[in-house]
Amino acid sequence: MARKPEVRVRRVYDQPTADDGVRVLVDRVWPRGLSKDRARVDQWSKQVAPSTELRKWYAHEPDRFPEFTRRYLSELEDAEPAEALARLRALARERTLTLVTATKAVEISQATVLADAIRS
Repeated sequence: MARKPEVRVRRVYDQPTADDGVRVLVDRVWPRGLSKDRARVDQWSKQVAPSTELRKWYAHEPDRFPEFTRRYLSELEDAEPAEALARLRALARERTLTLVTATKAVEISQATVLADAIRS
């Protein structure tokens, strides 16, 4: 029987915890002011991040989140993001997966949309 994926979303600036499992940064650009040692990420999956154009359009405006989600899920169907998403799904079936992002509002971030896509 397949293991149900356990996917978490956290800020990359938050202190890692022992139950994070594999920590994967899902931002297109490296978080400002954060060293690689302090970030303690196991992987950086730029390929699943929203396009620069979509990220700039969205600008984390809460009222744009539904449309952002629709557009982002569409982008995840393209070849490179789809392949990276498949790798994250496979990883989540094996271990706890924590998606980390630099955004302050993780509940309306690409990491939350991505976590839902991995779980489905």
